[in-house]
Amino acid sequence: MLPGRSASNGDQPVCVDCAGITQDYRCSGCGTETEHYRQKTCARCSLRNDLTTLLRLDESQGPETTAAKLLAALCGAQRPESIFTWLRRKGVRELLERLATGDIPLSHVALDKEPNSPRVEHLRSLLTHHNLLPVRDHYLALFERWLPSKLDDIDDPEIRRPIESFSRWHHLRRIRSLSAEGKPTRGPVHSAKQEITETIKFLTWLKLAYGRTVASCLQGDVDAWLADGPTTRHAIRTFFVWAVENRTCTNITIGFRQAKTVPLLTQGQRLAMLKACLTDNVETLSYRVAAIFLLLYAQPVVKIAAMKSTDVILTPEGLHLSLGDGDPAPVPEPFAVLVTQHLASRPNMRTGSSSGSQWLFPGYRAGQHIHPNTFMDRFRELGINLLGARNASLRALVREIPAPIAAEMLGYSYQVTQKHAAAAAEPWSRYPSPRRLPH
Repeated sequence: MLPGRSASNGDQPVCVDCAGITQDYRCSGCGTETEHYRQKTCARCSLRNDLTTLLRLDESQGPETTAAKLLAALCGAQRPESIFTWLRRKGVRELLERLATGDIPLSHVALDKEPNSPRVEHLRSLLTHHNLLPVRDHYLALFERWLPSKLDDIDDPEIRRPIESFSRWHHLRRIRSLSAEGKPTRGPVHSAKQEITETIKFLTWLKLAYGRTVASCLQGDVDAWLADGPTTRHAIRTFFVWAVENRTCTNITIGFRQAKTVPLLTQGQRLAMLKACLTDNVETLSYRVAAIFLLLYAQPVVKIAAMKSTDVILTPEGLHLSLGDGDPAPVPEPFAVLVTQHLASRPNMRTGSSSGSQWLFPGYRAGQHIHPNTFMDRFRELGINLLGARNASLRALVREIPAPIAAEMLGYSYQVTQKHAAAAAEPWSRYPSPRRLPH
């Protein structure tokens, strides 16, 4: 500790001995010289004492008991004070006691049976981060919990039967396959929920209005449903594609939904927002860097939130970002300075553990990145149209580099970048992909 000041050296902080301080700052428990949290005891030792009582630990218990593992995980936090704050929240102490006594087995299945709440999910994150629970796909688990309750709400067996087959054999199988391959599942889960919900609405309306089921559904029924309602009704298309392939129904066709408008910022609006990220204190550094990735590299907010610190690459030529399968994208100055500063001072780095975080934008829960909705909500509050900003950025990029190269560098498909290049009236849209060029 440096609690004193040096009168002879410019009032610089000095240690206890150099300052002539006689007060003992050493912890009576571990002997570390640090600020006392309670009665000559540091925060970590105070936390250990409190948890030992709460979890009913004694010296005869070995280190392999659930209580002992919980104690080690919680006391391993870089900031023990944050655990004290968490313990004051309603229901947390009771939850820990039940885990320690075995009333709640140490497993994901047991925690799933508890009422869904932030305290349960925060504890799950801590246990997973400290390897007390295996890592699992969060969004796949949410979908597996959501689907049975959704199906249970369907009383008519003629509606439930095709919905259950579609949900399990198309969506659930696909999401599990994506998860096994290590691919993100947040988007597919969101789409699956919407498609299942909209299909239930359609089949319920079909039965009530005409007394028909999916097997007897007519093309006119589908056309009438799509014509008289919001665009979300078009989500039933996936169900009918699946139903026709599986001969659940015949002769039903639904085309792809075409967007009536394309949100697009002007180049002046985009440049003004980029300038604000550089020169204005519009937001904290992490939000400014995330906004730069949206406005400069056309990255979806979901992808930005899940970026890892290893995606920022320092080379002799300067800073680069790994965004797709192609060469890393260069980060020009002065944006590179902000990215470097953010990397050196990422927030939430002391959440749950002293081992750091792999995420470029760490979240509030141990081992997890920031939730994309956190970025989305804040950007909207700042007046940034997310889709408009992304479209404007992508069109600006395909004016400067060939669309296929932009696709590989930024992680887009060739079809998307060529569509934007064509809309921007650039000749690059006619260039073949580098992977398809003859050698």
